[in-house]
Amino acid sequence: MNSIIDQAVQFLTTASTTAPAPSDVVEALLEAEKTAKQTKAHYTYSQLLDTWRLGFITGTKKSRQRAGVILGAGRFLPKLVKILLSYSSEPEPSGDRGKMENSVEVGLFKIAIAGPAQFLPQRNILTFDFTRMQLYFLGMKLYQSYIRSGKDREAQFYQKTVKDRAFFTYFLVDDRAIAARGRGGGLALWTRVGQS
Repeated sequence: MNSIIDQAVQFLTTASTTAPAPSDVVEALLEAEKTAKQTKAHYTYSQLLDTWRLGFITGTKKSRQRAGVILGAGRFLPKLVKILLSYSSEPEPSGDRGKMENSVEVGLFKIAIAGPAQFLPQRNILTFDFTRMQLYFLGMKLYQSYIRSGKDREAQFYQKTVKDRAFFTYFLVDDRAIAARGRGGGLALWTRVGQS
């Protein structure tokens, strides 16, 4: 792991470490992405099976001059807000299919959206769809329902092509952190929470 990314992971997981400059983290993530492409790194879905906390993101902005998306400034998320990403396997593991849950905890409330996920190891792409929502207060489930025709979308998920799904392209997966580029072009860095 790059020393700047390592410093960012230390900052996100311990109270005493100083944060590296966000611009340095963006450069280090871009370098890690380039290295993963050059070395043709391959990951597996089983490497993602755990709970990860989102700690660093970049925005994107559309640029007419460059005919595409360019990265905005990166930033560390406030430690008061907990955004967790959890991957789990199917009851009968198929190797590349499972469930993904994204949750946000603020104070005593937690909102979670979840749905099917499929990992494409030849391209390090994790495709997903959020089809269900749950709302918790003090750990008690208050609400649970499908969202945006979720039941139908869930049933059709594996028939859709990659371009018709949301996805992350992972370029860093290790025992402490994962990093990916989203479909919209932004970069994200998560650190392991380790609940599984």
